[in-house]
Amino acid sequence: MELDDIEAGRLLFARPCQFIAAANNLRALPEMARPEIAFAGRSNVGKSSLVNALTGRKMLARTSQTPGRTRQLNFFNLADRIDLVDLPGYGYASAPKTDIKAWTKLTRKFLSGRQSLQRVFLLIDSRRGIGTADEDVMSLLNATAVSFAVVLTKSDKLKASEMHKVLTNVELKTAKQVAAFPKVWVTSAEKAVGMEELRAHIAGLALRH
Repeated sequence: MELDDIEAGRLLFARPCQFIAAANNLRALPEMARPEIAFAGRSNVGKSSLVNALTGRKMLARTSQTPGRTRQLNFFNLADRIDLVDLPGYGYASAPKTDIKAWTKLTRKFLSGRQSLQRVFLLIDSRRGIGTADEDVMSLLNATAVSFAVVLTKSDKLKASEMHKVLTNVELKTAKQVAAFPKVWVTSAEKAVGMEELRAHIAGLALRH
């Protein structure tokens, strides 16, 4: 990756990033004023931690020790250039089934009908690899032609040899997905691994518009 791209990412994420909306139904979704990127993944995969690490703001996105706590779509305006969307986690079964059904339906409708959505970053816990629920989401994104990129989280929890094995396996599976971006990012929110590269990629999406 070029140094100019890294610098563009640094400058973009150094600018103000503010919470603008939370939606628990389609009517509550904000207007499509800017390009959007969304972060999806299993409950407790580290979505909020990644958003906070990218923006350098510890409390921008709420983190919780209780998986499945985020049950709405949270929107953040980054520098009036691009919106970040923190999606509800999936694969969590301890909440009431009616709640699970409602937020799963909302998320699916958002993913399949949001014209301003540029890319979904699908977060995968490095310790778990791609699971059945992740494959289901990939199938949905393929079917609705929504571009997605896989981001491995919590890479600091594995040894280098283990991480290499996981990455190789994930790259092989991702290559078979028609809507997948070819690169897989390896990140750690705790250790700031991969943040520069991810910021640079997001800045490139923002600069297209």
